Amino acid sequence: MNPITRTLNVDNLLLLALQEDISSEDVTTNAVMPKACQGTVQLLCKQDGVIAGMEVFARVFTLLDEQTEMIPYVKDGDEVKKGDLLATVNGDIRVLLSGERTALNYLQRMSGIATYTRSVAKLLEGSKTTLLDTRKTTPNMRIFEKYAVKIGGGQNHRYNLSDGVLLKDNHIGAAGSVTKAIEMARDYAPFVRKIEVECETLDMVREAADAGADIIMLDNMTPAQMKEAVAVINGRAKTECSGNVTKENIAMILDAGVDYVSSGALTHSAPILDVSLKNLHPIEQV
Repeated sequence: MNPITRTLNVDNLLLLALQEDISSEDVTTNAVMPKACQGTVQLLCKQDGVIAGMEVFARVFTLLDEQTEMIPYVKDGDEVKKGDLLATVNGDIRVLLSGERTALNYLQRMSGIATYTRSVAKLLEGSKTTLLDTRKTTPNMRIFEKYAVKIGGGQNHRYNLSDGVLLKDNHIGAAGSVTKAIEMARDYAPFVRKIEVECETLDMVREAADAGADIIMLDNMTPAQMKEAVAVINGRAKTECSGNVTKENIAMILDAGVDYVSSGALTHSAPILDVSLKNLHPIEQV
């Protein structure tokens, strides 16, 4: 994440998370550490996985005190092992204690998503199919979770509702038909915006292709249905498969020959990667 992106999009979210955890004061830390004291603590990995969010982790502490310093030993995208020392954080012990949980929450969540995404992306290696995420993200966590998907080897679908046209079942119902919805979207949206249509049946696929959809999403279809739909489209639009996509069934989906496969599970079902801050102690003053 570059400094401009961090300042505009990330810092405010991190501050809200800190405010959620420290509504008035950290009463425990203030009780045992009434005065400033320089200390150091180690960031340790407790299980194998892919790390993501090191800069976010460090930024939590520097928002509390810009003098806090993190010395990283790994970078985002690295595969880490249980017991690895990931970083050392130096600073005011009060800051290290008060920021600990918030910083770890971000790092654990983002690393868990990167780890799960990497495991799915490996199943697509050698195919023409690209792995995508969805908008099924945790509120106020989208920028972090979609970043973690990319670190894990996936790609991002549209970021939000302003980012692209995706006509789903209820949009089609509101417009009256697939064709009408595409015509209205084409008339309203700038020419630089592609139009994607979610289709649940082969009849909808035919209508969407005939009406000039740029991307056709095959929603909750069986592998056999997807294969037939790809044949019906016959290169007239890009194809995307979506709906209950997991590591367990992705091999059957690949056989259908779709261009993209989108999986909400990358963000809504990935378990965290367990990391912790340990061995906190004061730094002796010379």
